[in-house]
Amino acid sequence: MSPALRRLPPLNALRAFDAAARSLTFRQAAEELGVTQGAVAQQVRALEAQLGVRLFDRLPRTLALTEAGRAYAATLRRAFDLIATATAELKPEPQHLTISVTPSFASRWLIPRLPAFTALHPDIDLRILASDRVSTFQGDQVDLAVRYGHPPFAAGLQADLLFDQALVAVASPLLLARLGPPDTAADLARYPLLHDAHNVWPQMLDQVFPAGTPPAPHNIRFNQTALAIEAAVAGQGLALASHFFVSDDLRDGRLSRVFPGAEVRTGSDFYVISPRRPRHPTPVAAVRQWLLAAAGRA
Repeated sequence: MSPALRRLPPLNALRAFDAAARSLTFRQAAEELGVTQGAVAQQVRALEAQLGVRLFDRLPRTLALTEAGRAYAATLRRAFDLIATATAELKPEPQHLTISVTPSFASRWLIPRLPAFTALHPDIDLRILASDRVSTFQGDQVDLAVRYGHPPFAAGLQADLLFDQALVAVASPLLLARLGPPDTAADLARYPLLHDAHNVWPQMLDQVFPAGTPPAPHNIRFNQTALAIEAAVAGQGLALASHFFVSDDLRDGRLSRVFPGAEVRTGSDFYVISPRRPRHPTPVAAVRQWLLAAAGRA
């Protein structure tokens, strides 16, 4: 060990003094460091004894830095900042990124695929802002968004098609087996229709039963598509959903297509959108590329 290092006070004593100098109480310093108040006071007394200088004036309910204590605290704070900077440069912090999506997109598609994203990009700390409210890139500090809409988008935005919107009718296979397939308008009357906020069932029924409107079935309404899908999985009725929202359920047998070959296109699709000049270009490009690849677009 070099002579200079041998002359340094113990690190624990320096940390105790630094915490006490910032809070001017041994109690708060102890809470910050996770030790007892007596341990902090003992460390500071030992430091003062080693330096031969009084660093604090002990007042009835607080501490006051002496002139020497103020100077030492300022220099010590700069030294700790240098250590923190050197450590951060050695081991960079994760890159923080906020993506805005709807709750249904988050629960039905994004969240099940997050483990694959984390494994591929452990250096990106992804924050998911799931809301039906349209968030803004500036006001809400959003870096990337998945939006339901159609071109043209604003000139300052980069938009890439993520999914075509193709709505299909789905139901639990057990429910279909129990009630029989709704091949006719009369058959359909046995099934509750599960609606989301978009109310596209009239277009689907006009396509499947062009000869006439089916008898009015029982309706259950939800404010989010994901809830209607979950109700369908639970055997509560027929739901309309984007095909990519239910592809996993169809593959695993939790849901079945009710009207094979029938789908409704609304003219709007799902796009991944970000400012053309993002605040964090590298992680934004990485997340965009991963989304497109996971959607089969890259």
